[in-house]
Amino acid sequence: MHLLDETIVAVASPPGGAARGIVRLSGPEPRSCLEHCFRPDPFVHLSSLTRPTAVPGFLSLAGFASTLPCTLYLWPDQRSYTGQPVAEVHTFGSPPLLEAIVRAACSGGARPAEPGEFTLRAFLAGRIDLTQAEAVLGVIDATGSAELDAALQQLAGGLAGPLRLLRDNLLELLAHLEAGFDFADEDLPFITAEDLLRQLAAATAHVDQLGKKLAFRGEAAVRVRVVLVGRPNTGKSSLFNALLGHAGAMVSDRPGTTRDYLTAELDLDGLKCQLIDTAGIEERLLESNAATVEDAAQDISHEQLRTAHIRVLCLEAGRELDAWEREKVQDRDLNPIVVLTKCDRTEFPRTYTGPILETSAITCLGMHKLKEAIRAAVLRAGGPQADVVVGTAVRCSESLRLAAASLDRACEAARAGIGEELIATEVRIALSELGKVAGAVYTEDLLDRIFSRFCIGK
Repeated sequence: MHLLDETIVAVASPPGGAARGIVRLSGPEPRSCLEHCFRPDPFVHLSSLTRPTAVPGFLSLAGFASTLPCTLYLWPDQRSYTGQPVAEVHTFGSPPLLEAIVRAACSGGARPAEPGEFTLRAFLAGRIDLTQAEAVLGVIDATGSAELDAALQQLAGGLAGPLRLLRDNLLELLAHLEAGFDFADEDLPFITAEDLLRQLAAATAHVDQLGKKLAFRGEAAVRVRVVLVGRPNTGKSSLFNALLGHAGAMVSDRPGTTRDYLTAELDLDGLKCQLIDTAGIEERLLESNAATVEDAAQDISHEQLRTAHIRVLCLEAGRELDAWEREKVQDRDLNPIVVLTKCDRTEFPRTYTGPILETSAITCLGMHKLKEAIRAAVLRAGGPQADVVVGTAVRCSESLRLAAASLDRACEAARAGIGEELIATEVRIALSELGKVAGAVYTEDLLDRIFSRFCIGK
């Protein structure tokens, strides 16, 4: 349940130290949450401010002996990003200081924001549509200029604008059709058969073009290959099965059970990729010239490792890293997602101190975090340039396909001269599907799926 009558607060600047840090508040009363700790200089009553204003001053924070210089940027009415009163505290980008400001705001009546809650409020207030909200996430996640350009173009309305125009045209067409129903006995020509067919054909072509663009962008992600690699018996096949949710690979305590490689389609909340389980890399075979089945399996594993878009390096909990594992962990070209397997053991010595995801295929520990990490990597590796972000393409392709199918049926009915009631029904279905793309039609779980992937403060 998304409560808009609460004031939320979060650090809005990137993690880590910096010259400038930002704490953002949004809600009915962001000023009252700061009045007990913020002192304007020169003094002014914050409640008297009616326009967007920058107010210099000082913060008095619990646990700090001296005051903290800052600037309070205030949007006191609904003309803000979230459509609510908003306040931002700009000061030194020290993480402990910023967290102290968040605590002070919470003691004044605010609550910590959830992931993506500021952008969610902007969407619910009608400041942006759902495609633009997804573009915000695309900007945050962009790792190259092409991805950033695509996200910025979508954020600027590159998809929302044409979609809004298309829906407006269909709504106007539907209004003409329904007016004809209301005045059927008057024989008034609200729309001619030729004009009806022309408008339906134009809308169909527009939806088809948009659908092909998004389908191409979404299919690029499906081709992304995620490869599980590691030494024999590190739990790759068990992890493979746990990610898929069913047994796709044979599992045994005996090393070398996997001789070939297995591949399966992994569905990550609508985003699909190819998951590949490989034979364990064996050091003794790296030094052997014998042409054996094991050698062939090793060649395949190395080829899969080389050609993968995303590598998941599996390290066994409690076992010291060998030279090959230490090399791969630090390989910037490989850039693996490092996973610690078999963490269902009650205790195991920590053998690697870098960024790592603790998992267990038996208890499903860490599976959700691993899927989110893979999903983020697939989005980053999402293929060729396009002017839409992959997340939007994945979510919207089916709705656009259904909208196009409805408009095709409406065109066929118009050509055949079938009753306008059937045509109106198909137009309503198309409008409903297009509404799902823009976010005019949505459910709570859809919003949760989209905005839970944001970071806090966005």
